[in-house]
Amino acid sequence: MSMTYRPLGRTGVQVSPLTLGAMMFGPWGNDDRADATRIIHRALDAGINVVDTADVYSGGVSEEIVGKAIASRRDEVFLATKFFMPMSDEPNHGGGSRLWIMRAVEDSLRRLGTDHIDLYQVHRPSSGTDVEETLGALTDLVRQGKVRYIGSSSYSAGQIVEAQWTSRDRGLERFVTEQPPYSILVRGIEQDVLPTVQRHGMGTFCYSPLSGGWLSGRWRKGAAGAPTSAARPSARFDMSPPANQRKLDLVEDLALLADEAGMSLIDLALAFVINHPGLTSAIVGPRTMEQLESYLPATEITLTADVLDRIDEIVAPGVTVNPDDDSYGAHELTAASRRR
Repeated sequence: MSMTYRPLGRTGVQVSPLTLGAMMFGPWGNDDRADATRIIHRALDAGINVVDTADVYSGGVSEEIVGKAIASRRDEVFLATKFFMPMSDEPNHGGGSRLWIMRAVEDSLRRLGTDHIDLYQVHRPSSGTDVEETLGALTDLVRQGKVRYIGSSSYSAGQIVEAQWTSRDRGLERFVTEQPPYSILVRGIEQDVLPTVQRHGMGTFCYSPLSGGWLSGRWRKGAAGAPTSAARPSARFDMSPPANQRKLDLVEDLALLADEAGMSLIDLALAFVINHPGLTSAIVGPRTMEQLESYLPATEITLTADVLDRIDEIVAPGVTVNPDDDSYGAHELTAASRRR
């Protein structure tokens, strides 16, 4: 299997169409460090050259596992991590302030065992923090050589534009990447986020390309182990909302389409995402080696126009089946942000 690399926006960096997400390495998922290391090495051997983690994943353990695993292969890896989520109960141990960023980066560098982070991303936007505050601190880190590039995650189109303009007007480093949620069931970013990042020459790493497991083939209507509120208590798998019931029907339609096209549902879902012209790389987060192996074939699949048309018939472009799955922009629709 040969990997075809693609440009990361206009940076000149070449990255693989799949990114290894490390959220499942550590107590949140696979706490066997030796096994996690084997998975990371297998991904690198397969040609994946981007590893994405975050300080908050398993309270820093994910970064430690990644750092040790890639230590001997650091030059092969475009290493990405994120900051923002609270790391303790202390009020200033999180967020996008200069105060926290300057501490968070040192903690991440130590856990990752490296002298620089290739892509340092803001995990979420904050309406209470001036974007110039965040960009100013990140610019200093780039100039100090501790960070090569900076990016955002789960920003709305308007927030992406505001950040780009602030960088231009204040002479600051600009976000060169955005990391939104994207899958066949969560297509909201096609309306505004993807066109916006394309206009600004940004790269796009999407998370949850399998829609949090909905498109893994594991959850099928009427099958033993289908998601229920009792079996999967998280809101993502709460089957009381009609939108989630609707997703089960759509998964059946998509699984049938995948069968007709001679591929697995995972192949269909990942190929759909990584073939979008506005998408650079899809983040897959395996917990096991078996899961990683099931993701790799998608890099060699190009969906035909007929298959893409059928997908559009099942889930229309720009539509997120359950709006709760759109994490980006959700903060702008809270009651406090509206007229009441």
